[in-house]
Amino acid sequence: MIISRTPLRMSFVGGGSDLPDFYRRHGGAVLSTAIDKYVYVNINRKFDGGIRLAYSKTEEVESVDQIEHRLVRAAFACLNVTGGVEITTIADIPSRGTGLGSSSTFTVGLLNAVSAYLGRHISPDDLGRLSSEIEIERCGEPIGKQDQYAAAYGGLNLIEFKADDSVHVSPVIMPATQRRALERRIIVFYTGITRSASGILKAQAQAVASDQAKRGALIRMVELAYHLRDELQRGSLDSFGEILDDNWNLKKTLSSGVSSTEIDAWYALGKQAGAIGGKILGAGSGGFLMFYAPEDRHPAITDALSHLRPVRFGFEQLGSRIIFYNPNVYAS
Repeated sequence: MIISRTPLRMSFVGGGSDLPDFYRRHGGAVLSTAIDKYVYVNINRKFDGGIRLAYSKTEEVESVDQIEHRLVRAAFACLNVTGGVEITTIADIPSRGTGLGSSSTFTVGLLNAVSAYLGRHISPDDLGRLSSEIEIERCGEPIGKQDQYAAAYGGLNLIEFKADDSVHVSPVIMPATQRRALERRIIVFYTGITRSASGILKAQAQAVASDQAKRGALIRMVELAYHLRDELQRGSLDSFGEILDDNWNLKKTLSSGVSSTEIDAWYALGKQAGAIGGKILGAGSGGFLMFYAPEDRHPAITDALSHLRPVRFGFEQLGSRIIFYNPNVYAS
């Protein structure tokens, strides 16, 4: 039996620049952190040689090509798993449409667990690369690469996407006291709205490709990612909220699906109550609404958004990990 634990992520600045149509022309960069909410993948040898999967539904099949779950089917094909396994998953947060990178986190955790089951070590870079290949190339998802690398590496990072398709992950080095202060000043609410990131990102990619002003906005968002990295490494939190606010206003210009009248109203209420800046996490249109604000303003923000559910997130320094490993039952 093998169990992997893989963190979800919270993206601050630069989201959307990890789409290939953009970064291959202009380069991309995202500043994000892994958080202390996880997806767990358990893999165990199945006695009868078949395949059993338990996620939001249960599948029991005889061969890999019969698996309905596209990510599992592609991962098994990638790692040459033929059968005789049982996989179950558990997530701390609703598994789809919440803006925390859950699909990519699952794929990274699955690859890590299956690799350990096969007796193989897989590096964070290989986890990020293979999970991106599975989601984008093998399954045809119109998404970027930031979630896969954030889940694989963990920590607070600047993730750069190069024109040659390489990805560079650089940890943001900042004083521990300032890192803890940053965590405490972030407040997050669940909107209760779930949505398809794929649809939003596909529309955004098409809009950016055809509109010079939208490309300019995304280029500016990449600049803000580097600017935020520099500010944090200087130990300065003074401009964090303003940079978030600038990024959110730019992001809303990329596609009409990023925000909504309801989300704009919630954002305005948060700022009126003392938030300096914030954003919808992920592609937009729902999921979690995050603000940066002085701690003494958090009660007022919570009161102003009393119809939304506050959820406490902490930063996670570790990426995908094997937390249980029984070497006597891995596949040969």
